[in-house]
Amino acid sequence: MSEAYICDAIRTPFGRYAGALASIRTDDLAAIPLHSIMARNPTVDWQAADEVILGCANQAGEDNRNVARMAVLLAGLPESVPASTINRLCGSGMDAVGSAARAIKCGEADLIIAGGVESMSRAPFVMPKADRGFSRSNTIYDTTLGWRFVNERIKAQYGVDSMIATAENVAFECGISREDQDQFAFNSQLKVARAKENGFFEKEIVSVSMPTKKSAPTEVSEDEHPRLSSLQDLAKLKPIDRSYGTVTAGNASGINDGACALLMASDAAVARFGLMPRARVLGMATAGLAPRVMGLGPVPATQRLMERIGVSLSQFGIIEINEAFAAQVVAVIRGLGIADYDERINPNGGAIALGHPLGASGARLATTAINQMHSADSRYALCTMCVGVGQGISIALERVS
Repeated sequence: MSEAYICDAIRTPFGRYAGALASIRTDDLAAIPLHSIMARNPTVDWQAADEVILGCANQAGEDNRNVARMAVLLAGLPESVPASTINRLCGSGMDAVGSAARAIKCGEADLIIAGGVESMSRAPFVMPKADRGFSRSNTIYDTTLGWRFVNERIKAQYGVDSMIATAENVAFECGISREDQDQFAFNSQLKVARAKENGFFEKEIVSVSMPTKKSAPTEVSEDEHPRLSSLQDLAKLKPIDRSYGTVTAGNASGINDGACALLMASDAAVARFGLMPRARVLGMATAGLAPRVMGLGPVPATQRLMERIGVSLSQFGIIEINEAFAAQVVAVIRGLGIADYDERINPNGGAIALGHPLGASGARLATTAINQMHSADSRYALCTMCVGVGQGISIALERVS
């Protein structure tokens, strides 16, 4: 089989909810890193691209009707390039990378752009059709995050805990204290601040030009979500979900906007277009578990991946765990038998500080891991995420010098 190489990776800054990127349609947002990939790789004949695969969790508004295909056209890729949109909720962008790798490895594709997009600021309100003739009532759902159009059988058998409630469940069942969570969140913000000061994220971000009515366009070139607060300030925040809870706005990820794209190629495409591989995909694995503790999903997914590729956790120099909630990350770390403050874990911070635009986050993890592998001269990187409705997803990367 061919190797599945990642030759380039770029993302937009991640914007805050209703923030700097909120005026950009989701399909336009997805097109930005695609266009950047094209510009950064001028030796590629884009007519030869086999596919564009993007993750997107919502798909209820401007991201409907296959947002990946819309982004292909908006980015200026040839009309002949097909595209598909993957939905594994929070793991969608990572699934896109893994699916592209599988297609390349089995010989069904040579050149694919994979990634993801989410504009949570622009997630629409939706309403169902009437459930009976001449009905005079209706319901409106906010599609920004969480359940809608609930199946009563699912509710009866598994519950429909909110994302925050699932984090509280994990914290309670795994004994993760509020202090543990706040300390992890503080460390994430501190790591991002240091990485930003050192210019780490500059290599993975393409600036976004925002038009203005009366003056020249403004450039958004930095992540908007980071906000370093003291441990004392974090401790003052009230729980979001339960009066006795431990999950707060300070130790949870944000509601964000962003997009990411990775150029993936086979041995043949690397040679044909003179590409420079930066990493290879060793494998991807997914796993399911009870929806009410979905935050623990990275544990079985990573265990399955380790068995599949024959690499032990101790061999990974970098471990990128998506920080949906500090409670679930700490629980996953302990569940995998890793020390709480292992330096391999999210060395440049994570989603608590950077933000979590659902469909883009998995691709962002892979992008950051690749850059960190080269910066730290590490051979292997693990990227893993929990996924709503009870799943986990993990992907293993190897640096190519």
